[in-house]
Amino acid sequence: MKTDIILAGVGGQGILSIATIIGQAALNEGLFIKQAEVHGMSQRGGDVQSNLRISSDVIQSDLIPLGGADIIIAMEPMEALRYQPWLKADGWVITASAPFVNIPNYPDIEKIHAALASLPHVVSIDIDALAKANLMPKAANMILLGAAADALGMDFDTLKQAVRTVFAAKGDAVVEMNIRALEIGRANSSAK
Repeated sequence: MKTDIILAGVGGQGILSIATIIGQAALNEGLFIKQAEVHGMSQRGGDVQSNLRISSDVIQSDLIPLGGADIIIAMEPMEALRYQPWLKADGWVITASAPFVNIPNYPDIEKIHAALASLPHVVSIDIDALAKANLMPKAANMILLGAAADALGMDFDTLKQAVRTVFAAKGDAVVEMNIRALEIGRANSSAK
């Protein structure tokens, strides 16, 4: 088993929490993991990106080469498109559909959606609307992770256990909300 994942978003969207949960799930499954992060101007709404490599064998490098990513998980569609050159030809893109417009010259969203739709495997989901409708606005990132669960090829119960481990210190209500967010994302995903 080998899965190379690029996680992308904007500072404050929870990309690093997604990386932590996937990493914990991988460790729970006895897999090797390497991670490299780029925070950019994350405190000011800049881009945040993480290379996450998971394997049943020892991993030599923590960076994913161009054309080497199996999955891109993006909290924002422009960020999904930004990292598309790293995606394998048959790779998956799991992205939020709604833009996070943090720059004055944000590209036309319809052009971004069209470019993403031209890729062979794309799940685009309105995580913000789902989070709001389910009264969990701070769990949009977990909804996105749930949408990516099947593409990750990890046991869903292992992901849920990782959420329990990572969020345990925040209390049962936060743990259960994040598990519910995972389930909502998976139920609304077409990555099956």
